[in-house]
Amino acid sequence: MSRNEFICDCNIIHQESVEIAKKKMPLENTFLKLVDFFKILGDTTRLKILFALDQHEMCVCDLANTLSMSKSSVSHQLSTLRRSGIVRCRKAGKEVYYTLENQYVEQVFEIGLEYIEHKN
Repeated sequence: MSRNEFICDCNIIHQESVEIAKKKMPLENTFLKLVDFFKILGDTTRLKILFALDQHEMCVCDLANTLSMSKSSVSHQLSTLRRSGIVRCRKAGKEVYYTLENQYVEQVFEIGLEYIEHKN
């Protein structure tokens, strides 16, 4: 029988720690929205789009060329990202340009990428 060194064998409850965590715990709805946010990011194509948009504002044609995908496929993914509030767009004549919604999306993406690149 092997013993797992990461299991707590004590029966002591550190009440102050529990109270701090409970007091700061977000509402259930906040966690549900956070789960949805990370689910949207859980797709390699969408992450590649975010990477490209983190470099520069781009139109669908530019993104399609960057990712070697059809404009239709890229548009479909952009629609999902836009509905989720992760990217935004602006129209300039017949062209539509996309960018990351705000600095929070940029930071989440960049920190996640940095974590993965430096983990190994």
